[in-house]
Amino acid sequence: MVAEKQSKSAVQSLDRAFALLNIIAAAPDGIALGVLAQKAGLAPSTTHRLLGALEGQGVVEFDGQGGVWQIGLAAFQIGAGFIQRRDFIAAARAPMRQLMQDAGETVNLAILHQHRVVFVAQIECEEVMRMAVKIGSIGPLHASAVGKAMLAFLSPELAAQLIKRLNFPKLTAKTLPDNVSFENELQKVRDQGFALDDEEQSRGLRCIAAPVFNEYAEPVCAISISGPTVRVTADRTGQLSALVQAAADRVTQQLGGKKPN
Repeated sequence: MVAEKQSKSAVQSLDRAFALLNIIAAAPDGIALGVLAQKAGLAPSTTHRLLGALEGQGVVEFDGQGGVWQIGLAAFQIGAGFIQRRDFIAAARAPMRQLMQDAGETVNLAILHQHRVVFVAQIECEEVMRMAVKIGSIGPLHASAVGKAMLAFLSPELAAQLIKRLNFPKLTAKTLPDNVSFENELQKVRDQGFALDDEEQSRGLRCIAAPVFNEYAEPVCAISISGPTVRVTADRTGQLSALVQAAADRVTQQLGGKKPN
């Protein structure tokens, strides 16, 4: 009984420590102890104790001059380990840069994580009005071109599992509202080879994405371009989608992957 209580206490401390780490990661200029404790819903003394443990592991650092807590070097090293494991990020760099130059728009690289998408790389265009997402940020699966591009080519069983978890929150007037419309959209993606977010996530923003495949013809990530609808117009969809698909195909080839039949 005592061991069980100790185990639950350890898990709770670990959950709280990771919550603190996520809050600190979202504060690029650092965050004061009091503000951090308030955001985490913890007592300052508890917060300080957990920060001490995290600091001991090097994942957070205290800036005495600014009086704030920041992400430490060890956290970066952990993240770098993830990037090294994901060879497609390195393989995608050159095609992404070429795509940005050819399309003139910001290029993104995203992966699937549970029932959401996570952006893992980005090359911004030089336009004043452009889209920018923070690396590591999460996007909705049902209203993103990258999400639809990957989901459309998953196995039917896995795709069905993910779709069951979607509740289709309405983000704009164009957001797909339910399973039927979403599955019809995925079939369209399979037929044409690319996915479109036509102001479904944000008004005035249009995105075009295509999947990257591994050696088993499974989608491992998706490349997209995104920009304002005044530049990424409906008339340019054919031209831009061809550029996006070519970039995704190039990464697939570099990884030794293959497209589905």
